[in-house]
Amino acid sequence: MKDAKFSTKSIWAGEKEQLAFGATQVPVVHSVSFGYDDMDEWYEVAVGNKPGHIYGRNTNPTVQAFEEKIRILENAEAATSFSTGMAAISNTLGTLLFPGDRVVTIKDTYGGTNKIFTEFLPKQQMEVVLCETGDHEALEAEVAKGCKVLYLESPTNPTVKITDIRRLAAAGKAVGATVVVDNTFATPVNQNPLDLGADLVIHSATKFLGGHADALGGALCGRKSLVDAVYHYREINGATLDPMAAYLLLRGMKTLKLRVEQQNQNAAAIAEHLQTFELVEEVFYPGLPSHPHHQIAKQQMKGFGGMLSFAVKGGVTTVRDLLPKLQFANRAANLGSVETVVGPSRTTSHVECTPAERAAMGIPEGLIRYSAGIEDIEDLKNDLSQAFQSLHTYVKK
Repeated sequence: MKDAKFSTKSIWAGEKEQLAFGATQVPVVHSVSFGYDDMDEWYEVAVGNKPGHIYGRNTNPTVQAFEEKIRILENAEAATSFSTGMAAISNTLGTLLFPGDRVVTIKDTYGGTNKIFTEFLPKQQMEVVLCETGDHEALEAEVAKGCKVLYLESPTNPTVKITDIRRLAAAGKAVGATVVVDNTFATPVNQNPLDLGADLVIHSATKFLGGHADALGGALCGRKSLVDAVYHYREINGATLDPMAAYLLLRGMKTLKLRVEQQNQNAAAIAEHLQTFELVEEVFYPGLPSHPHHQIAKQQMKGFGGMLSFAVKGGVTTVRDLLPKLQFANRAANLGSVETVVGPSRTTSHVECTPAERAAMGIPEGLIRYSAGIEDIEDLKNDLSQAFQSLHTYVKK
């Protein structure tokens, strides 16, 4: 398996050990508990001296297969899972940080993550420093003052800004910080933060990993000692991944490379297409040469991702008129699925934030997040064209 290519690993990794009864697919094990006639064996499994399972809140065969697959795809020593992506983030930070600790991060994190940094951690007497995402000098200066955790997200949600992971990971390591990177938008197809120096990688598995908008889940990959500590926190706090969700995520991950490569291509084409519309003020996509972090993205990413966003003239009014006219897009608070998904940040990524808070993060009320699906690209481009045309203010540049 070590020498196999990515597509092969995405299909086979982590599964063989969990197969039973001659099945070719990992079974969904719904049992809450696992029984033992030998009391000594039960004890050895319970304390971790022997492989096995005792209780579903701790471990489960189906869930274990999912964890092993993402571990291998992220080139990690260990991996654990969670009920949601936000559970992965909150449990990781809950494990690593204590009152009095200092954490350095960026302003452009996902809205739920931002709420943890601006609302919850300060209540626990933790110092949180939020820096401009593209200002690497400012980030390095704050990290140099000392911090327990350096938390990054790249590309960011929803304005797809890029941080230089290798550069900032080196800064974090210099002061003994644990470097955590949310890799949800990139996926392991396009980017492997551990190979760039990060200690831990987080995924909302609900998004691209599952790819079909039918299962919630989260994952954490990285150094075994750190993952084990977060696993212990999670097993006690109970944010456990459901076996059925794990099965759906496993099934989705078999086509991860195929899907993401098509989404990369579609997003790039849509980003270029959107630049032809007079109503579009700005397009945010790291694959565009005009993107301020394009060169960094080229250095650390193998593909630029299936996510983009664009700001429209007229703000909320234009958003309200435009989106219902799209025929090949779900208007929903999700991303990374085989279907194209669109929505404004005010109802998706940053619904928890006030308009003033969104403005402070550089998110205009007229910003539309666009998650490219795997549809035929000409259909997606024509769909956008007819939607803009129907507003009667469509003008080709």
